[in-house]
Amino acid sequence: MSRQLLGALIAAFIATTFGAAQTVSTKPQTPKRWTPSRTPDGHPDLQGTWSNAIITPLERPANLAGKAFLTEQEAAEYEKRVRESTDVDRRTAKGTDSDVASAYNDSWYDRGTKIARTRRTSLIIDPPDGRIPTLTPFAARRLEERAEARRLHPADGPEDRALNERCLVMGNEGPPMLPGPYNNNYQIVQTPVSVAILNEMIHDTRTIPTDGRPHLPATVRQWRGDSIGHWEGDTLVVDTTNFNDRTNFRGSGLNLHLTERFTLVDHDTLMYEFTVNDPESFTRPWTAAIPSTRTQGPIFEYACHEGNYGMAGILSAARAAEQQAAGAKTK
Repeated sequence: MSRQLLGALIAAFIATTFGAAQTVSTKPQTPKRWTPSRTPDGHPDLQGTWSNAIITPLERPANLAGKAFLTEQEAAEYEKRVRESTDVDRRTAKGTDSDVASAYNDSWYDRGTKIARTRRTSLIIDPPDGRIPTLTPFAARRLEERAEARRLHPADGPEDRALNERCLVMGNEGPPMLPGPYNNNYQIVQTPVSVAILNEMIHDTRTIPTDGRPHLPATVRQWRGDSIGHWEGDTLVVDTTNFNDRTNFRGSGLNLHLTERFTLVDHDTLMYEFTVNDPESFTRPWTAAIPSTRTQGPIFEYACHEGNYGMAGILSAARAAEQQAAGAKTK
């Protein structure tokens, strides 16, 4: 074989090889799209046990104003500060009211140790400042009137006490669902005509019809409102109205309209978003986003009012204070 022919063959081999490699390397790669498993009726399978135990605050702290996201280092430092500040095993003033009010040691709590993976500085994503919008003048007056009623009648009867003291509503089991100090697990069960959400907190189960029925009449008011659901693509949308006047959420009123969205991001992550719309109470709607992580469970029974001798103690102490005040007036 002549040198000229050998050189031509080598040149052709190099051109072909590197040309093919160049073609492979420059061809755009289409990321594989994750698709959720589905129930027999074709909707994404949201079923399982989920945990929203994260320490990202609902509102952006004042010292982080204008900062929507933390860096990795800032997130680690923030998580450390929160863990230290919420460690109730640290008793610095034994025997004081604040010490006694702690009630439980840290083994009772399960608030989580990490912020959301997005490293957002607040769960609220709209408004952009991460804060709950200002209350309307009407709603502000309503809160003042309620505060004055509690001051004048703190314990005339059990009805005057907070709902969580009476084990009726704890405030984070929803709707809307928020991370709390413990019991941050919930279980979802689906059928073709409904979705049920069992919350570990206060062992409440919310059954959400998805069969197209309308809301209850406006005259029917419930502790947790009236929820109905429907599917928008792969997202479960839950619409809740008909709240009563006791379960006000962050200053909301009877006309609170709550919209929740449940979307599987991947097999182990469920994104939960809610939008609060109550023009009578807030100057604008606001939205929060909370990622939940799949967990093995199980859901434990939550005992609250069983053996609640605290309520009897609160009421008897109020009667004793009234007698003492009455005695002081006669002197």
